[in-house]
Amino acid sequence: MSKSLTKVIYKPDHTSTDEYTVIVNPEEYKKWKAGAFDIFHSNQGHQGRLGQPSKQQLENDFGTSKDEEVVTQILQKGKDQGSDRIGSSNPGSTNVSRGR
Repeated sequence: MSKSLTKVIYKPDHTSTDEYTVIVNPEEYKKWKAGAFDIFHSNQGHQGRLGQPSKQQLENDFGTSKDEEVVTQILQKGKDQGSDRIGSSNPGSTNVSRGR
């Protein structure tokens, strides 16, 4: 049985293609355990590759580069998206924006 994960996505500006994603266990998300998360960034929206943001990117968009403060902002302001495909062996074959 695979572990269910949820993506919480935050766009600093609704007209930008930049997105920040925190992949969380839904139960942990509900408990707000910020120390259990990693932050990812894509400058191409849902279809872009996820990579680690630089401290400068975090400072520019969140006013801080402290992971826990950034995650708190993403979880408070972002929108959650459940996904059974997160962590699959071939995540590149899934177009998350289309749900396939």
